Amino acid sequence: VITRPEMEIGRYHWMYRSSRPHRYHHVPAVRGNVSPLGIQGCFECCIKCLGGVPYASLVATILCFSGVALFCGCGHVALTGTVSILEQHFSTTASDHALLSEVIQLMQYVIYGIASFFFLYGIILLAEGFYTTSAVKELHGEFKTTACGRCISGMFVFLTYVLGVAWLGVFGFSAVPVFMFYNIWSTCEVIKSLQTNVTVPGDQICVDIRQYGIIPWNAVPGKACGPILENICNTNEFYMSYHLFIVACAGAGATVIALIHFLMILSSNWAYLKDASKMQAYQDIKAKEEQELQDIQSRSKEQLNSYT
Repeated sequence: VITRPEMEIGRYHWMYRSSRPHRYHHVPAVRGNVSPLGIQGCFECCIKCLGGVPYASLVATILCFSGVALFCGCGHVALTGTVSILEQHFSTTASDHALLSEVIQLMQYVIYGIASFFFLYGIILLAEGFYTTSAVKELHGEFKTTACGRCISGMFVFLTYVLGVAWLGVFGFSAVPVFMFYNIWSTCEVIKSLQTNVTVPGDQICVDIRQYGIIPWNAVPGKACGPILENICNTNEFYMSYHLFIVACAGAGATVIALIHFLMILSSNWAYLKDASKMQAYQDIKAKEEQELQDIQSRSKEQLNSYT
């Protein structure tokens, strides 16, 4: 004979057994070099680590390092060669180009600072890319996105935008010496082409550096004409400086492209952190509700046990 309390207990188990959430434990599949105890092999660990690499940030970092290295290295050597050309052929008096020499020396020190800053900044942005990559989240479990982390990501977006605008100016400024050297080189080519034409003497074709404003108008000689200009174009200083300025300009352009790439990556990472914070708040609320539901069920069970 089944008593009434036993019937109540059976009804309680029948009602609440199906409402309890089922918890399934994931059992890793045994494949490759994975042992039955769940210990991964070397190949699986390498594949998992490669999956956690932010390749977009890595490509942008390599492009940024390459562009800055080309701009700083080639620009430094090209400025030294420019000073040598001016001192030997366009301004024989040291006082005439003293200000220009100081400005070029200051620019060389600025180049040292730019190289050091972007080496550190590129590493920081690469580390930020590792932090916000979803593959790292799968490797090391859930992470908490704080307001400070989101503010730092937003600060990187703003700073990268400012640096990108500044490097657009640097790219335009680096094209100026390329334009000047190209004018000198094209004038030398005209002189070479007129050597067979007796009616137009090459001595009348000149290049006046003073019109560019880099040396004063009272500099002596200030300009080069005919065979003298042709000899200048044939020197190693002119050849190296011209091509190095071209490479430096290309490096500045590559740096601009890298910063634009970084800006897109940082914007995407900031949006990812923002969505992750919202998901984290939703999961916290859901966990709190589940805990309250379990507390209600436990209290109901205690009341039923006390009744029985």
